[in-house]
Amino acid sequence: MRFYPEPDYSHGKIGKTAVVLLNLGTPDAPERSAVRRYLKQFLWDRRVVEVPRPVWWLILNGIILPFRSGQSAKKYASIWTKDGSPLKVHTEKQALLLKGYLGERGHEVHVTYAMRYGSPSIPSVLNKLKAEGYERILILSGYPQYSATTTASNFDAVFQHYQQVRNVPELRLVKNYHDHDAYIEALRQSVLKHWQTHGRPEKLVMSFHGLPKAFLLRGDPYHCECYKTARLLAEKLGLSKEQYLVTFQSRLGRAEWLQPYTSNAVKELAQQGTKRIDVICPGFIADCLETLEEIAMEVREDFLHAGGKEFNYIPCLNESPSWLRALAEIAEQHLIGWPTMMTVSLREEQKQQALISRSEAKRIGAPL
Repeated sequence: MRFYPEPDYSHGKIGKTAVVLLNLGTPDAPERSAVRRYLKQFLWDRRVVEVPRPVWWLILNGIILPFRSGQSAKKYASIWTKDGSPLKVHTEKQALLLKGYLGERGHEVHVTYAMRYGSPSIPSVLNKLKAEGYERILILSGYPQYSATTTASNFDAVFQHYQQVRNVPELRLVKNYHDHDAYIEALRQSVLKHWQTHGRPEKLVMSFHGLPKAFLLRGDPYHCECYKTARLLAEKLGLSKEQYLVTFQSRLGRAEWLQPYTSNAVKELAQQGTKRIDVICPGFIADCLETLEEIAMEVREDFLHAGGKEFNYIPCLNESPSWLRALAEIAEQHLIGWPTMMTVSLREEQKQQALISRSEAKRIGAPL
């Protein structure tokens, strides 16, 4: 069948609203086979790698997956917790807490989460919401800065799923929030909290995930949005241009990526006599492999081995109250106009509408 079967329909049933928090994803376990499955799905995404498919198939299956899977599995094992992948643990908690924060603002909505790669998958979550009667869905990506490789890939997965759905729900998409006041304030509070305990560094390094330079030249706005986030955060912290540095991490392949590269930059700082740096990753809303292993372990070693004396990693926003308030504010702005504020009068009105719909359905002989 071209379309998924529709759930049983009941006339007059009140439609419900859901918020889906989307993040990148993670392997199911820190094991070679699980990491290989995850990397294969991730790196085969046309949004992530724009190399012609036949060429890329050979590179991916002949070189990258056989060699990188085992290496990445060891890295995942170094950050894995008793509850599982840090990214999945934090994302699940964020979704649970976001529902509470939105409830405090008077919104009656369901909040869940899905992963672009791995589980729970976007199709499985959207199918579950369909079966449970959710007719309005807000897609909230876990990427503050928009990129075709991340946010647009999330949207692709959502649209591809609904190409197989007969009765598509009403959808809203949050494209970005890189300059949202509440997001910047949450970052500011995170940095200040760290400085209150550890003191201030000589340089604050803001490391964002990298992207091939060619993507910027083709029109991807990610680079500009990263710099705007950094500038706004620096202004909130009262930093001069000399007191912070924007860098990009996580390169893949030999092509030129956005520069300066985080690893090279921290080595240069150490060699120039900088004794202490703090590193924050504003592009990640939850700690993951790229922050806990790449930054807090690998880049830390790069800095210290190059002559630096003190390296501090400032954790991601994770479940900080200031961030959950910001996330609720961002979601709320996109929920405006949907009937989520369930006052007593609205509840009664919807009940009456439901009765009228049932009566009309009965009159024309439609199934109830």
